[in-house]
Amino acid sequence: MREQYRSEGFTEDTLAADPMQQFAHWFRQIAAGGMVYEPNAMVVSTATPDGRPSSRTVLLKKYDARGFVFFTNYASRKGRELDANPYVSLLFPWHPLARQVIVTGTAARIAREETVAYFRTRPHGSQLGAWASEQSSLIGSRQELIDRYEELAARYPEGERIPAPPEWGGFRVVPETIEFWQGHENRLHDRLRYVREGDGWRVERLSP
Repeated sequence: MREQYRSEGFTEDTLAADPMQQFAHWFRQIAAGGMVYEPNAMVVSTATPDGRPSSRTVLLKKYDARGFVFFTNYASRKGRELDANPYVSLLFPWHPLARQVIVTGTAARIAREETVAYFRTRPHGSQLGAWASEQSSLIGSRQELIDRYEELAARYPEGERIPAPPEWGGFRVVPETIEFWQGHENRLHDRLRYVREGDGWRVERLSP
């Protein structure tokens, strides 16, 4: 299977001075176009201290000048791996527009008050789900999970405030590099990468 990518040029003179501004520009285009299902879905890759990698799809919940934020159970596999080894990679696979964004950097837990503030914005069912699932742990059956959820739903009916689980919270990924990949015909893709240099950024062009 092979596709010919057809898209407009992507050159250094079109880039924003800051990679988070460039990300915001692309993200708004993707979100407004309606061609990508859940454009905030990203592949988060972590590794154990001895270098064994793992990847999973997670939803980006916030981005700003400080980096990219997602939420998880800190006792999950990715949570444990990031606590032991903070180096992380993010991949946004925006295939319908032949675009990718690849981020490398380090992850750290966000402040508890920031986690609680976000938790309050989640739908009631998602709040219950965060309590019901001991993410990445072994479970005997799906029914066990449903039973936990229903028990919590009875304890916290719709409209009642649910506390944020103590083991659940956010990670902020502070980027060291951000690559913007634009596909073209004949595999002559554009790959422009921002690399952090002190308080600023250097832009590199990579061969496809």
